[in-house]
Amino acid sequence: MGVDPAPRPASGTTEPAARAVELADAARSGDRHALARLLTAIENRTPVAEAALRRLYPLAGRAHLVGITGPPGAGKSTLVAALIAEVRAASRTVAVVAVDPSSPITGGAILGDRVRMQAYATDRDVFIRSMAARGHAGGLASTTGAACAVLDAVGFDLILVETVGTGQSEVEVASSADTTVVLETPEMGDEVQAIKAGLLEVADLVVVNKGDRPGAQRTAAQLRAMLVAAPAVGADPSDADRPRPKRPEVLVTTAATGEGVPELLAALDRHRGAVGREGADGPPPAARLARAEAQVRAILADRIADRLRDADLTADATATIRAVAEHELDPFTAADRLLAAIGREVGS
Repeated sequence: MGVDPAPRPASGTTEPAARAVELADAARSGDRHALARLLTAIENRTPVAEAALRRLYPLAGRAHLVGITGPPGAGKSTLVAALIAEVRAASRTVAVVAVDPSSPITGGAILGDRVRMQAYATDRDVFIRSMAARGHAGGLASTTGAACAVLDAVGFDLILVETVGTGQSEVEVASSADTTVVLETPEMGDEVQAIKAGLLEVADLVVVNKGDRPGAQRTAAQLRAMLVAAPAVGADPSDADRPRPKRPEVLVTTAATGEGVPELLAALDRHRGAVGREGADGPPPAARLARAEAQVRAILADRIADRLRDADLTADATATIRAVAEHELDPFTAADRLLAAIGREVGS
């Protein structure tokens, strides 16, 4: 179904606001073309996107956001495709945000994940979106949170966020999801190093994928043993009140055949239920608070960068950075000076 032409804006209404209402309402009514255009606007951080988010954000907060991360070659895309099949077999809706590495030339994504999931291209209860990381560290794009909020608001039950897969530093997904799934592969090598890694410290579920390979069960057993022991490692009696690492459930899957995927979906549902109980009669769950903080911080960072590119500040910023390069000014003073300039501009 196509999108009807936008109505003529009422007196005092800006064109971006009218276009935002049109796209947001069409996406909510099931128009997937409108949803795709809205997500493109979000990636490009246009005024239409911001206006649409203001309209849709109060409708979000119902979906289960699942982050799926792990090193390259662990089988993230194959596992996501297997999860889609399992979710659809249960007559639930699912959206995927697959963050791809960016081209250093164009800034665009390769869209490899979408190619792997072509079997669901005609299923209206499945929506797959590839997003370019565009140089953003942490395995996500800076607009991933906004895209997930839109997918949540338009009614998807489950939203899977697949990260770039750049290695053990890719922990940002934990602040953007209700449940974080970390993939590992059999015989991954130095298990002691793995348990120290940031990825395992933020995991809610650890999945040893490619379970048909030799050593898969051994790897899972070693991970379970180390995760149980982790809170005691380096413990100090004076730190008794400090939070300890989580003890994630460890599962084994073979995504290529679907083996273990029903158990993974059941584990995801259990974790969602536990998070829901945590916030039932009190403040929002910690995961949701962390996600809100990450979203606000991302917007602040983008807006500060935008301000520095404004014509009035560009010359000052260039001169300040040149002074740092020539060691006439230290970078801390430079940052404070530019923040002060942004504050003066905002207050004027």
